[in-house]
Amino acid sequence: MTGLDRCGVASIAAAVNSGQTTALAVAEETLARIAAYDAIQPQIWINRTAPDALRAAARAIDARIAAGERLPLAGVPYAAKDNIDVAGLETTAACPAFAYRPDASASVIDRLEAAGAICVGKTNLDQFATGLVGTRSPYGVPRNAYNLAYVSGGSSSGSAVSVAAGLVGFALGTDTAGSGRVPAAFNHLIGFKPSKGRWSTRGLVPACRTLDCITVFTDRISDARLIDEVIAGFDPADPYSKPLADRPLQPKRIGVPRYDQRLWFGDGESEYLYDRALDTLAATAEIVEIDMAPLQEAARLLYSGPWVAERAAAIADLLTNNPGAIDETVREVVEPGASISAVDLFNGIYRLAELKRHADELWDGIDLLAFPTTGTTYRVIELQAAPIALNSNLGAYTNFVNLLDMAAVAVPAGVRSNGTGFGITLIGPADSDHGLLAVAESYFAAADLPHLPPLDMEGKMQSVKLAVVGAHLKDMPLHWQLTSRDATFVGAFETAPTYRLYAMADSVPPKPALIHSQDGAPIAVEVYELDVAAFGSFVAEVPAPLAIGTVTLGDGTSVKGFVAEPRAMTGAEDITHLGGWRAFIARG
Repeated sequence: MTGLDRCGVASIAAAVNSGQTTALAVAEETLARIAAYDAIQPQIWINRTAPDALRAAARAIDARIAAGERLPLAGVPYAAKDNIDVAGLETTAACPAFAYRPDASASVIDRLEAAGAICVGKTNLDQFATGLVGTRSPYGVPRNAYNLAYVSGGSSSGSAVSVAAGLVGFALGTDTAGSGRVPAAFNHLIGFKPSKGRWSTRGLVPACRTLDCITVFTDRISDARLIDEVIAGFDPADPYSKPLADRPLQPKRIGVPRYDQRLWFGDGESEYLYDRALDTLAATAEIVEIDMAPLQEAARLLYSGPWVAERAAAIADLLTNNPGAIDETVREVVEPGASISAVDLFNGIYRLAELKRHADELWDGIDLLAFPTTGTTYRVIELQAAPIALNSNLGAYTNFVNLLDMAAVAVPAGVRSNGTGFGITLIGPADSDHGLLAVAESYFAAADLPHLPPLDMEGKMQSVKLAVVGAHLKDMPLHWQLTSRDATFVGAFETAPTYRLYAMADSVPPKPALIHSQDGAPIAVEVYELDVAAFGSFVAEVPAPLAIGTVTLGDGTSVKGFVAEPRAMTGAEDITHLGGWRAFIARG
């Protein structure tokens, strides 16, 4: 199974409508896929539709087709995040003590099933949709489909993985602070977050009821548009629903964070991939740097301001009567909301109104925003060690969107060396949904995105790429330190033209020092790949004044590599003009 096994929504529906296949055949294949992937990640599910019930639903779709109906989602299997009501299945919000069996499905579920889609189950999530990581659930941790060591993103973790693993055609998530966008980025998916009120939230367990949006994960922009056509519409039973509107969007000027405000948290790959995405967008639009500070201030209101009280209100009974039933980290985040005063709340509302006025004025000078979806990603073990701080990092570019009433679509923008996805999010004013989807399609047509990596089916050996510049080159005296660790040769490269190379004095065997310098030149290096343990033992043997740092290659990517302390320069000869260590050795 690879990422290429994913089935598109429109293609499944077309095949069922045309009689090329049946909804029952699709259901049987879906059951087989789910059974196979259960050996890898059963924890992506909380509840599933019983196989016989799934088959019965598929037969009912086939009967409708036979009777002459043409259904836009005929036989398409989908998953729903387990804070969205589906009749016949429990709703838990990832908290067993909260679980209930709804009398009716959510409005969005009714619309999907009227269109012929079939719900195969309820997916795992960060409890009460509080988190961007997917690690806060008593039902287990759904991991990134492409590297099981890494987080899937949250809170819509199970929904994203179910699509990434090719188990369903699409999946519903929710989004308050980025929960429908962050998992899309990490798992190479489309994450469409419509404007507030465009999709009914009746039947959704609220996180922040005034901000919540139901979202969708798909593989294709066209499939996200199709789901929107089925679901969007006014729901008089939802007080937060609103009539549909369509704000035109002409992508001539695209706003991006000012360079000095971009947050990468030490992740050079994300920075490189974002620059590549901007190059693609710049081919047809003007890129305009904007001041992110007001957006960041709005974002802080969500978790460091009075909107935490809205999360507390949603689970007030549990907080009061059974706090031990709440995940420890979720409780730490939400509990302070119970003590926020009405004065604090109104002051927050007033400040948000001021910030929203500023945000609305942005649209006078730009047509949309193109932000990184996240600045980095993390391993599961890292999130478990620092669950709040690292989660906060993942929301740096997402938390403000719903507070400021914007629409957004997260799209893939590259593959990290560890297989996880990097994405950008196109953000527009409320009701610009159609325009954003059109811009996303144009971006995909122009972007030179790599093929998806294979799914991680058994846990990848974590590895590190290392650039060597001197005595560790092939056929040099210390090369054995790589071969003895089973290092794999990746290739011969040059650094970016921002380094100078020196031959250190009195070094045995002779060794160079690579020094970063704006007045530099490309330097020849060889890149090797080692597993993490081997890399650690290698680093432990690197003698001063040499060290292992980060080296930028000529194509803009970054790898680990040899650098040097300032004392390495004492008595050293500048050999930059030779272009590399081999030329120096050959000189004699």
